[in-house]
Amino acid sequence: MPSRPKRPPPHVFGKSRDPRTRRFGKQLLNWFDRRGRRDLPWSRSRDPYRIWVSEIMLQQTRVATVIDYYRRFMARFPSVNQLADADLDEVLHRWTGLGYYARARNLHRAARIVADKYYGRFPTDLDALVQLPGIGRSTASAILAFALLQRHPILDGNVKRVLARLHRVDGWPGKRAVEKRLWILAEQYTPGDRVDDYTQAIMDLGSGVCLRRNPRCGACPVAGLCAAHRHGDAEAYPARAPRKVKPVKETGMLLIRNERGEVLLEQRPPSGIWGGLWGLPECAADLGSTTRDFNTLGLTLKTGRPCEVIRHTFTHFHLDITPIPARVRAPLDTVMDNQNRVWYNPEQPRMLGLAAPVKRLIEKLN
Repeated sequence: MPSRPKRPPPHVFGKSRDPRTRRFGKQLLNWFDRRGRRDLPWSRSRDPYRIWVSEIMLQQTRVATVIDYYRRFMARFPSVNQLADADLDEVLHRWTGLGYYARARNLHRAARIVADKYYGRFPTDLDALVQLPGIGRSTASAILAFALLQRHPILDGNVKRVLARLHRVDGWPGKRAVEKRLWILAEQYTPGDRVDDYTQAIMDLGSGVCLRRNPRCGACPVAGLCAAHRHGDAEAYPARAPRKVKPVKETGMLLIRNERGEVLLEQRPPSGIWGGLWGLPECAADLGSTTRDFNTLGLTLKTGRPCEVIRHTFTHFHLDITPIPARVRAPLDTVMDNQNRVWYNPEQPRMLGLAAPVKRLIEKLN
């Protein structure tokens, strides 16, 4: 475990000497000292690797969901070098069910860069850190603040909400001008002293008090400074993203079983939806019960009646999946395990990354 760095000397809050800025920081940290979450498995760590993994897992994912995944992941990959040496299949397997699998692929790629280029030590410069796959400015800032006590502002979704309400910042944060305004505010409020506690405190405030819906303004330590609270319109800030109707796509998934009860899986391309994960062969969603040759698989199959459609929702669209049971016709299947296809035994699961709906479908076979 890296040695705990010494705190820098006391510093005014942010670059501003505005009394309001100082009051905000003081009140927030007093609240954090009383109510701050210090029992999370990554809390108080100074190891940039552990902090990095937690920050990536927490992107678009609730803390309660992340905790068990994080513990299992760190037990298997306790160092960046061990993550770098692992097969991507196993990394994706440990990520199965957490979603947004590009995070796991980027985590693995970045670990290999850190191991090879930086000899297993994370860069301590913000510009170098943001060059690693999957690490943006806010994530890099959080890593350096928590691990090295460097003063860098962060601007994740929770912090955007706090600052937008604090100053009633108009507009959707996805717009460049609005985001720029929020970064300026984040810079002004970030202190030089206790930057790690401040960073955790403002994230905790956004995730536990300054909620998107039904914010708990009565429990907020800085409600007296909040312009949106004063005007009684906190839920109006920040502005919502322009509403778009999500398109619906359809696919059929073949649940192909052989005489041993194993299920045929294919590995998806390394990029795109479920990139690098193992899934079920896809076909037309309206495939009826029939016997036919699947030349691409080298099989003759007897397909059964399609099962009930299940819907899986992505960020930008819905995917309606029609599961279609199928059996390999005699003679015995000709497909053998190879680089892109395997026979998967649900009774003795292999360490393969599976998309959540595929995992659920396979589990229902038992």
